[in-house]
Amino acid sequence: MNPLVIAVPVVVVLALVLLVAAARRRDTDEATGLLSRETLKRDRGEPAVLAGATRITGREVERSVEVERRGGGAELATVGAADLAPYVPPDPDTLGVTRRQFFNRSIVLLMGLGLSGFGAAVLAFLWPQPKGGFGSKIRVGNVADIKAAVDANDGFYYVAEGRMWITNYPEAAIDKAKAVYPQPVLNSMEAGLAVLYQKCPHLGCRVPDCKTSQWFECPCHGSQYNQAGEKKGGPAPRGMDRFVTEVTGGVLTVDTGTVIQGPPIGTNTTGQEAEGPHCVTGGGGGH
Repeated sequence: MNPLVIAVPVVVVLALVLLVAAARRRDTDEATGLLSRETLKRDRGEPAVLAGATRITGREVERSVEVERRGGGAELATVGAADLAPYVPPDPDTLGVTRRQFFNRSIVLLMGLGLSGFGAAVLAFLWPQPKGGFGSKIRVGNVADIKAAVDANDGFYYVAEGRMWITNYPEAAIDKAKAVYPQPVLNSMEAGLAVLYQKCPHLGCRVPDCKTSQWFECPCHGSQYNQAGEKKGGPAPRGMDRFVTEVTGGVLTVDTGTVIQGPPIGTNTTGQEAEGPHCVTGGGGGH
């Protein structure tokens, strides 16, 4: 698992704790107020005693309070009913939150919501996506069924899920192919199929098939490739790229997460020439 999946929530939680702690500290500081350095120094020093007054220690004060609590002190004054002050309900504005506190807490809340949304978006971006589609291993199907699909589509079978073209590859060209292509590419060729990435190696345009010439012809800049994806013309720097393939039990599987560069210019293992008019003209020069 990507370590950012764990690190990002931890950072978000720590940021929220820091914001709440800062807000509480600010509220406390506002309630206490700021004391000058001179005042703090006086508080730490000995209290001043007026001339002629008796200095009373803290223990003496505590002892006198304890004596009064036990009834040894002065008589308690009896307060009559007439002396009772009428009850006045407290002012809600006084007991409630001040305007400054309201704005401070609102800012903290909004920042918390913003960080939470950002963290959720990062998690959604980093969360592993379900397997399948381009970038994963795709089980295309039985080789016999694929060949039938290629024939039914005039020599070209497009698999949108894998962004790939599949064409028939002649058995007679296998010996030449072994001198050019790596084994992961040869696996499908030896089964009679060429698996090609749809992306033009020139500038990345999608390369369509041309039914009349029986080639692939890029409409962007005129690069041309035969049915095996080997370059025949145009500005492309090499043949069409391929994927890692495997055939197990007559079933073709293509790993679209691993792209293998196409063959160099001049490769022509099948010797296939254009079988009719081109769909794109001017493919023999640069763009």
